[in-house]
Amino acid sequence: MSHPSPQEQPDDRVRPNETTVPLLPCTSAEEMLAFWRALGFTVTYEQRKPYVYLAFRWSGFELHYGPAPRGLDPAAEHTGSCLVLVDSVAPYHATFTEAMRRTYGKVLSRGLPRITRYRPGASRFSIVDPSGNTVIFIRRDEPAELDYGGAKELTGLARVLDNARILREFKRDDRAAFRALNSGLRRHGDAAPPVEQAVALACLIELSDALDEPERVPERGERLRSLRLTLAEQERVRQAVAAPDSLDPWLSEPR
Repeated sequence: MSHPSPQEQPDDRVRPNETTVPLLPCTSAEEMLAFWRALGFTVTYEQRKPYVYLAFRWSGFELHYGPAPRGLDPAAEHTGSCLVLVDSVAPYHATFTEAMRRTYGKVLSRGLPRITRYRPGASRFSIVDPSGNTVIFIRRDEPAELDYGGAKELTGLARVLDNARILREFKRDDRAAFRALNSGLRRHGDAAPPVEQAVALACLIELSDALDEPERVPERGERLRSLRLTLAEQERVRQAVAAPDSLDPWLSEPR
């Protein structure tokens, strides 16, 4: 009996060249199409009936959407999520925020859809789509040993600042970060170095805007202005927020 030669053997081996594509729930095809198109994504597939199926492509990755479960509330943001691993996150954030400004006249930072802030040097940011799904862009070499909840070697206001950074950048909980900073500044502010006080105040000013609570911004701004900071310390304060220019009214003069 003859046997197939090696060249004729069926190719039934597993090959390490797989591609995964996230399939996320979509509550409104119209809103989803408008949003991702606004950010420069190409629609590669569009189906409305008998069920929704949408596919988008941008650069080297794809996002696919299918029907949402009955009763899903996008505002709860308990829908789906996916990670996009990249070499550097800053160019992605800059590209998407510029696309938002062109289409919407502003960066969408509240409600749905939105993009989270990007602080210089941060290793991730998120886009939350109209259906409440979160697409997280993460730097490939982000440290694996991130300390979620305040580095143990830090004390006082320094530890509060580190904890607030985790809440803002990784847990995406602006309200919790705001409370932690407000409380920490009251408890530890007087004993903390001026630059730590200034960073806390700058973050509170930024979070007040994000949470649409601007009432105490002038008070915190004047307190920030009163602190004596070197040029290097002022730069550290600016680097703590996503929009350093927003601090110009209180950090414009070297002291």
